[in-house]
Amino acid sequence: DLGAGSGLVAIAAAKAGASAVIAAEIDRNGVVAIGLNATANGVTITILDQDITTGPPPAIDLVLAGDVFYGREVALRVIPFLDRCLAAGIEVLVGDPRRHDLPLSRLRLLAEYQVPDFGDAKDAALKPSGVFRFEAETAPALAGAIKPSP
Repeated sequence: DLGAGSGLVAIAAAKAGASAVIAAEIDRNGVVAIGLNATANGVTITILDQDITTGPPPAIDLVLAGDVFYGREVALRVIPFLDRCLAAGIEVLVGDPRRHDLPLSRLRLLAEYQVPDFGDAKDAALKPSGVFRFEAETAPALAGAIKPSP
């Protein structure tokens, strides 16, 4: 669970039968929340409290990245890490309410739900939020690269 926050996705993975679950979170309040929430839900989660996006991915099968594209700086740090995950053969799923910095050209929609966005008023309108598969970048178009013969 990349950018695990309170550990909700990590807890869901553990309850769904994952053999091992890692929650990566750099915010110290989030780290404490993950521990408390894991205990309250009776699951075991390994917590990584450092920025894992700067190095190689851990030896895992799946990255679950929920709402990690909330700002340009974060997106610019997360995308290369997710690319390294793909290169290592790791599947990457992204959950996001279509924030501004979501790299839609790299995502394939798997499911969509109508949910309130974090921080919205209790009676706010529901917004679409998707579960996407993060995919390798396709080669840029070669328009203009080949010149016609005279």
